[in-house]
Parts: sequence; C-alpha cells; structure tokens
Amino acid sequence: MNFKNFLTPAALLRLGLAFTFVYAAISGFIQPENWIGWLPEFVRSGTWLNAFGVFEILLGLWLLSGWKILWAGLISGAALLGIAIFNLGAMLIVFRDVGLAAAAFALASIEYEKQNKSERN
Repeated sequence: MNFKNFLTPAALLRLGLAFTFVYAAISGFIQPENWIGWLPEFVRSGTWLNAFGVFEILLGLWLLSGWKILWAGLISGAALLGIAIFNLGAMLIVFRDVGLAAAAFALASIEYEKQNKSERN
C-alpha cells in the first residue's frame, strides 16, 4: 500500500472532516436529545435532525470518496459555518465549528489550486 497519497494535507483534511460529520450524525441518531438543540428553532424536530444526519453521513462519504472535492469542501464549510451562525449564543462550544469550516475551505482551496495548476500545464 502506498501511504504517500494517504498522508497528503488534502487527504488528512478529508479524513478529519469526514470523521466529524459521520460521528455527529451517528451520535444524533443514537442520542437525538443531545443534538436537537443545535438545530435552528424553526426546524427543531426529530425529522429534521434525522434528515440532517443523513446529509452529514452523505457529506462524510463524499469527502472520503475524493470525488469533486472542491464542492465537497465548499458545502462542508458552509454547513459548519451555518451551525456556528445559528448557535452564536453557544460560541463557547461552536467555536470549533469555525475552525472546522476554515479547514473545509482550505480543502476546497487546495483542490482549486490543484485544478488550476493542471489547467495551466
């Protein structure tokens, strides 16, 4: 097995972000009472939490797949920023989501630079 591609900055960002999304989704399915409070007031129901959990798992799998990572990074960053923005009152906890959003946007930036570099060559 070639670990060179596995240990690239982009691969490590993808793994870390995917873990975050999949963990939160699974935990939300197992203990929804711990997660429902992080949804905006206007969508607080088990149905929305489950839908967001499915979205998070799909996003995590997308990140792991390596397919169209520019878009996966942008959507991941937007989702994480949305969580932080809708929970500004809990900044002592969601400040981490701001850092994760920056990581997701960094992943998108790496992919954008990679695409532009291949177009120039």
